[in-house]
Amino acid sequence: MDRVSVIVPILNEERYIQKFLISVLDQDYPKEYLEIILVDGISSDKTVEIIKNYTDKYKFIKLITNEKKTVQYALNLGIQHSSGEYIVRMDAHAWYAKDYISKCIEYLKKTDADNVGGPTVVKGYGETQKVIAAAYSSPFALGGGKHYRKDFEGYSDTVSWGCFKREYIISLGMYDERLPRSEDDDLNFRIIKNGGKVYITSKIKSEYYPKETFSKLFKQYFNYGLWKIAVIKKHHKPLRITQLVPMAFTGFLIFFGILSPFFNIFLYLFLSGIIVYLLMDFFFSFKNSSVKSFKERILLMWAHIVIHLSYGFGFWAGIFKFWNSKWW
Repeated sequence: MDRVSVIVPILNEERYIQKFLISVLDQDYPKEYLEIILVDGISSDKTVEIIKNYTDKYKFIKLITNEKKTVQYALNLGIQHSSGEYIVRMDAHAWYAKDYISKCIEYLKKTDADNVGGPTVVKGYGETQKVIAAAYSSPFALGGGKHYRKDFEGYSDTVSWGCFKREYIISLGMYDERLPRSEDDDLNFRIIKNGGKVYITSKIKSEYYPKETFSKLFKQYFNYGLWKIAVIKKHHKPLRITQLVPMAFTGFLIFFGILSPFFNIFLYLFLSGIIVYLLMDFFFSFKNSSVKSFKERILLMWAHIVIHLSYGFGFWAGIFKFWNSKWW
């Protein structure tokens, strides 16, 4: 039996950490061949207190401190402290099927892929979180990436979290520590660039819990957009062309919005663009089967707007921040 190390970056996860640990303890992979490494970015809530109740009882659950706080450092610290032949990355903001780890190892062995994982199935509990979860399944919100299709089976350009050989990830240089966001996109870019493959199977099952408020969603996607530019600059192309659409949309709003008070043609184009956008938003929101009530569909329209504006403005902020930098 192969030894497996599970790496989990955490920060202020008191709301989710116990449910996460329960799902880990419920895994069917033999515990004597398993280690869970929780890497805490100096949480200010009760996350560490809750974890210590488990580390005292289960010796294969370990807690280490990430003094630099952000996720890319946490992942590399976890890998450096790991002893398994295989690495499974997990997120505390999620629930995992009993055979999640077993299936990760099975599909890493049975395919010719270097990174495997399951589709990103998103689930919410409160009204707002349920609406935000519905946005993840909308091609209008996120461009229809393969890893958001719950029944997808095959090769992809990226995967959430992932599973890979420890030796392989170290040979790639692990995660780029300059990237506090989009570190997984960058990793998968490098895997494919080096002749490797990324594979998704619906047999690897999990549920991810998104942000609970629109303000947190805005901040999350603004940072995604900002750091996506760093990845694009590093690799000289986007992972998918659809990633550029929010940037184009917000660029349209800025450019035509500024000129519309002075020129009628720009005003007409500006208003026409907004009308077309809102009609598309309306169509995809009311077509989405994940929301039921009229209120939820209106909130879904707002969720789409929040994602597009935050991601797009984050892109523009990233252009100003990174384009003339000497990172790469």
